[in-house]
Amino acid sequence: MSPTHSADPAFFDVAQLDAGTVYRLLSGAIAPRPIAWVSTVDAEGNANLAPFSFFNVASVDPPVLAFAPLLDDRAMPKDTVRNLETVRECVVHIGSEDLIEALNATSATLPPDGDEFTHAGLGKAPLGELKPPRIAEAPIAFGCRVRDVLSFGDRPRSGRLVLAEVVAIHADPGVWDGRHVSREALRPVGRLAGADYVRTTDVFALERPS
Repeated sequence: MSPTHSADPAFFDVAQLDAGTVYRLLSGAIAPRPIAWVSTVDAEGNANLAPFSFFNVASVDPPVLAFAPLLDDRAMPKDTVRNLETVRECVVHIGSEDLIEALNATSATLPPDGDEFTHAGLGKAPLGELKPPRIAEAPIAFGCRVRDVLSFGDRPRSGRLVLAEVVAIHADPGVWDGRHVSREALRPVGRLAGADYVRTTDVFALERPS
């Protein structure tokens, strides 16, 4: 801790903190976070499916989604990142209450050739000409091609920021009426810290200033 701030119990020098502490501060304070449920395939066509809560929209024109898988505790990349190095396509689904148990199941560590779709009891469906399948049960899916992958280091929990341009969309008419996404039908969930999630059932509105 910097001597000039030693008397301030709320001040922390990030260089003096371990990655686990920084993770708990970030994931606990920057919340709720939407969940990207991402399918990819490897060079042999084996499908992978994994959730990531460091996720948001980066651009609308062109439409670009951003999600950030972290290196694991051994500083190894996720199967998602390895797949995107060879097949630069993915399908991003939105985590929802109806499929939350399946989503959680796909966060399990399986062998690289393990199939999270099968493990979680999910069906596969095509999305345009993209190689990765979409989740058949998911009402909204964004088919993407990778624009860029930024690396922030090679230590455990270092991030890989994936910028994925949306080229095809599956939007069930029960959720999308051509103008609005029905939050009540989609029932998206957000990620908090630890094992905690949040529902979008307590909503309030504020008019934006002119």
